[in-house]
Amino acid sequence: MKKCPKITRSEVAMKAIAKCPTKIETEELGSYELLSLLGEEFKKELEETPVEKYEEALKETRDAEWKRLSMTPTS
Repeated sequence: MKKCPKITRSEVAMKAIAKCPTKIETEELGSYELLSLLGEEFKKELEETPVEKYEEALKETRDAEWKRLSMTPTS
């Protein structure tokens, strides 16, 4: 991903998950099993990313979701 900055972690994760849909659909996977499916490169990126970056992303996601839900028209 460092070689191709336009590729995001989510794209890499989606491609890795798409490779094994039957296993994911038929079983409940633990976090270690899912991490092994995503590959070593994803695991390394995950470990190198500061926790603060994940916390900020969570805050932005919550804010966007709240905004989306609060602007939903009611009938």
